Amino acid sequence: MTTYFNYPSPALQEELKNIANAIVAHGKGILAADESVATIGKRFDDIGVENTEENRRTYRQLLFTADERLGKTISGVILFHETLYQKSDDGTPLVKLIQDKGILPGIKVDKGTVNLFGAEGEESTTQGLDDLDKRCAQYKKDGCQFAKWRCVLKIGKNIPSYQAILENANVLARYASICQANGLVPIVEPEVLPDGDHDLDRAQKVTETVLAFVYKALNDHHVFLEGTLLKPNMVTAGQSCSTKYTPEQVAAATVTALQRTLPAAVPGVTFLSGGQSEEDASVHLNAINQYPGKKPWALTFSYGRALQASTLKAWSGKAENVKAGQEELIKRAQVDCL
Repeated sequence: MTTYFNYPSPALQEELKNIANAIVAHGKGILAADESVATIGKRFDDIGVENTEENRRTYRQLLFTADERLGKTISGVILFHETLYQKSDDGTPLVKLIQDKGILPGIKVDKGTVNLFGAEGEESTTQGLDDLDKRCAQYKKDGCQFAKWRCVLKIGKNIPSYQAILENANVLARYASICQANGLVPIVEPEVLPDGDHDLDRAQKVTETVLAFVYKALNDHHVFLEGTLLKPNMVTAGQSCSTKYTPEQVAAATVTALQRTLPAAVPGVTFLSGGQSEEDASVHLNAINQYPGKKPWALTFSYGRALQASTLKAWSGKAENVKAGQEELIKRAQVDCL
């Protein structure tokens, strides 16, 4: 094993570090508005809105035209490819609406999960590496400052397997390296799903193991950690677990898992909401920040549903409800930043 390698140039290190630190600035978090066409379709179904490109544009316009209070709580927005190139009613690019609020645009760059052949159960890996370098270069030119890539691991009788943990860790490391080469801060997202009946202890041990593999892979690929962010699951029991745990217990398991695996060089953690209700995601994030002990990283949010569920319901696809939807978005963001 060679110990001769290169980190990014000093200028690129500084650029990446500044972007990462801006995203996890005190009292701010990320709005994850990168739902795929299929996923946003499910959200629209719940409110009786047809899943068309125009309705998707109109809804994202609602999010990005919220008043200046949005920029006081949201530091970055993760976009879907389609949204990056859409315009508002008056012809302003949606990405410019974000930038004008002092919010950093980011982009989802993975192309979804595929089954991991030969693995036990329904394990997966994430695709999209082949043309990632070319796409990252273009996204940087088009105004994006960071990227997101999601890998998924499931807890079951014999899973996650060594094969799945190792493969997904290496995919995340390769993605992170390519992003940094193109001036994008990679948000590393190894999500351990809450599906199942496992208890909190099992969830913590799996999360610790997954994160240990991820940071070994990032080290092997010589990724500049100061210019990265982690987007993990909070450590929660399976959704079918009969035992109900307190926010303090969730916080203890989550912080302990991070203390054991996450290098202090990483500027921050932007938790995903992982199917939690808006209220649970806010309560758990607060408990994590209140938990005593060493926490050398910023601990904030990168929420999709937990910021948008009430917004979608208030809007319901009606033009006269745009302001009501925006108020819900701002209210949820303010609560998460307390």
